[in-house]
Amino acid sequence: MIDPATLPSRISDILHCGARRAPDAPALAEGDRAWTYAELERETCRYAGLLRELGVRPGDRVMLVSENCMAQVALLFAIASLDAWGVNVNARLSEGELGAIRAHSTPRRILYTTAASPDALAHARRDGATVVGEVMAGPLDPATVPEPVRPDDAQVAALVYTTGTTGQPKGVMLTHANLLFVAATSSTLRGLQPSDHASGVLPISHVYGLASVMLGTLYAGACLHLAPRFSAEALLAQIRAGKLTIVQGVPAMYARLLALSRGEQITSRLRFCYAGGSPLDPALKREVEQVFGLPLHNGYGLTESGPTVSQTRLDAPRGDTSVGHPIPGVEVRIVGATGELWVRGPNVMAGYYRDPVQTGAALRPGGWLATGDLATQDEDGALFIAGRVKELIIRAGFNVYPLEVETALNSHPAVVQSAVVGRPVGGGEEEVVAFVEATGALAEAALQDWLRARLAPYKRPSRIVFMDALPAAPSGKILKSRLL
Repeated sequence: MIDPATLPSRISDILHCGARRAPDAPALAEGDRAWTYAELERETCRYAGLLRELGVRPGDRVMLVSENCMAQVALLFAIASLDAWGVNVNARLSEGELGAIRAHSTPRRILYTTAASPDALAHARRDGATVVGEVMAGPLDPATVPEPVRPDDAQVAALVYTTGTTGQPKGVMLTHANLLFVAATSSTLRGLQPSDHASGVLPISHVYGLASVMLGTLYAGACLHLAPRFSAEALLAQIRAGKLTIVQGVPAMYARLLALSRGEQITSRLRFCYAGGSPLDPALKREVEQVFGLPLHNGYGLTESGPTVSQTRLDAPRGDTSVGHPIPGVEVRIVGATGELWVRGPNVMAGYYRDPVQTGAALRPGGWLATGDLATQDEDGALFIAGRVKELIIRAGFNVYPLEVETALNSHPAVVQSAVVGRPVGGGEEEVVAFVEATGALAEAALQDWLRARLAPYKRPSRIVFMDALPAAPSGKILKSRLL
């Protein structure tokens, strides 16, 4: 169990520890470029000086519009070292989405990592940003008021905006203590070693990519291989070439890898595969394990818990799709008739920025976070996620859990992934509508026949809509809000 009292006070201390421990060890790789821990520390210090010259003060919000790259990592550490708040957003967001985050967070400066992202460059030009070294900086906002600074690890390190899969995005305040606890725990439970080479395709603008992948990898002194965007072809090539030992991703990422591999067993140096970020389908888990010859470990978390709540054990892989046991130091309870999961521990957020109403709804007395997710727990303590409370569909007086319907749909060999939503039909009732991404020609009648043997009549979709690609966030999570 990680003792929070033994952790450093700032996430930027991770790279300083790495530079002292093994200055010449590889820290980051990006294409043909690489930085050692000493080089990462030097670049971080240089960016910290640049931020001071740009007028950034402790307590300021600094918005970083970027895609995964080494400059982004150094900037995030530099922002944290100044006690400013990193507002790290994916450059692939629309102008309107970025504008909403900017208006809410009121950043002192906006920085753009234009070398790694054409979208960041387009946003920078619209903003009237100027070139400052390898990045571009937007105008100073003199009206920005810095937030109070705490001398301890309860200082906010990152303001992470949720992807808004079912509603409006909210600014989640994650402290240095939150992120350090998750980084240390993730690194320890996954058995990361300095010799490891981890895939860095998950967006660092998402909390999974930030805390579990980036910070967790660097906490262990390992090397993170960054890619601006996920490419199944590129990742599979890295795996086959033996460049990676660790792969972490969302289920949709693994589905793409499977489609590309065509069932061929892949020889590699991989020793650990992990899925998180969205529900894991049983059929997908089995196929991934067959192709890669490794257990596909599963876990659960959410932005508000920094993100990790539970994960399967490295030494005890499971054959089911449980999200594992709560990580050491984190407590869980299942509340009420609906079975909502509540969480308590050092990973729980400080609250939603400038939103006391939503904060009060999520953070309950006693330090508990109401997750909004439905869960069950086995006698051995393992958790199973049934879906979101707000996604529960009421049909003919019965409760329909979208995850159960999606699992049945995804078990069809031609279905890549699916998303199920409820649509009102009057009288407090809803119909079940399924959106499906499939390979080849698949008739709705054939898929309904497949479901007939697997689902009760009230659970089967009234309509099935086939799509070339389901709408997804940069993290790979399906955006159901766009299907409603």
